[in-house]
Amino acid sequence: MADSLEDLKARVRALKADFEAALGPAGDATGLQSVRDRFLGRKAGAVTALLKSLGGLADDARREAGRELNELKDDLEAKLEAAKTSLEAKAGALRLERESLDVTLPGRVPARGRRHPLVSTREALEDVFLSMGYEVYDGPEVEDDFHCFEALNMPPDHPARDMQDTFYVDVPGPSDLLLRTHTSSGQIRYMLENAHPPEVRIICPGKVYRRDNDITHSPMFQQIEGLVVGRGISVSDLKGTIEAFLHRLFGEKYPVRFRCSYFPYTEPSVEADLSCIVCDGKGCRVCKQTGWIEILGSGMVDPAVFEKVNEHLGRVVYDPEEVTGFAFGLGIDRVAMIRHGIDDIRLFYGGDLRFLEQFRG
Repeated sequence: MADSLEDLKARVRALKADFEAALGPAGDATGLQSVRDRFLGRKAGAVTALLKSLGGLADDARREAGRELNELKDDLEAKLEAAKTSLEAKAGALRLERESLDVTLPGRVPARGRRHPLVSTREALEDVFLSMGYEVYDGPEVEDDFHCFEALNMPPDHPARDMQDTFYVDVPGPSDLLLRTHTSSGQIRYMLENAHPPEVRIICPGKVYRRDNDITHSPMFQQIEGLVVGRGISVSDLKGTIEAFLHRLFGEKYPVRFRCSYFPYTEPSVEADLSCIVCDGKGCRVCKQTGWIEILGSGMVDPAVFEKVNEHLGRVVYDPEEVTGFAFGLGIDRVAMIRHGIDDIRLFYGGDLRFLEQFRG
C-alpha cells in the first residue's frame, strides 16, 4: 500500500526503469510476453499491484495517482506493442533475405513429356502411308481362329501355325479366341466390312503377341500390315510401294533388296531387306553379321484368301479372276531399332528413363 502520493510516484519511476531494463533484452515473442506478464499481468503484474495500493490515499491524491498509473499502463503497453512490431519487422526482413528472389533470373522450364519412340515411329509410318492414299484400320487384339488363321489360308493342320498358335484366351463361350499374332486379321475384317468393294488400300497397325523373346523379338510387339486390292495390281506395284516408303523413312542411301520367301496367304512371296543402319552394312549382332536387316515380308494376295472372304460373305465380291492385290507386314519395333540404332528390342519395354529420355521427338 502506498503511504503517500510522493511515495507512489517514486515507485512509478522505479517501475519504469525496471521495465526499460527488462524490455531491452527481450529479443523474441516469448521474451516480450514474459515482460508483459511481469509488469501488466492481471494478477501478479507490478502495475496491477500499484493500482491495488491506491486505497490508502486521500481522494484527491487517489485521483491523481490513478491518472498517473493509467498513463503508465498505456505507456508500457505502447512500448510493448512497438517492440513487438519491431521484432516482426526484423523477422520479416531476415526471412526475405533468406528467401531472396532475383526476378531478373530466367524462369525454370518444367520438364516436358515426350512421345515414346515406338509411338513416334508408328505415327511416322502412318504419315507416310496416309500421304500415299492409304486408310488406317484398327482391329481387335483378341481375335478368333477364322480371322487370324483360317481366312488367311492357314487351316488347323497348317504347319505355319506352329510358331503362331500361342496365347489362347480361356473365357466362357468360344474356345478359339486368342491374342492376335499379326494384324493381318484386320485386313480380313476390313474386306468383310468394305464399303467400296473390291477396292482396298489400308494399313493395320497395332499390338500383336507371339512367344518369341530375344534381342530382336518380344512376346508383345507392334506391327503394321498393309493391303492393296484392285484391278491390275501387280508385283511391280508391290516393289515400288515398298521401296518408296522405306526410302521415305530411312533415306535413299540405304539400298533395299528383295528375296523370294513363303507365306501361306501370299503367292508369290518376297521379303525385303534394308542395308543395316546400325553398322552401315559392315555386320553386327543386329543384322547377324550379314550387313542386311530383314525389314518386312510381302507378296501377292493368294486367291484362296479372296475365296475364303467370298465364302464368308455368301457372295462373290473379290473375284480372283478380276482382282489382284498385294500385302506386306513389318514390325514397328524393328523400324524403331533401325531408325535409332538400337541393338536390343527389350529396351523399348524396360521403362528405363535413362533410355527413354534420349528421344526428344
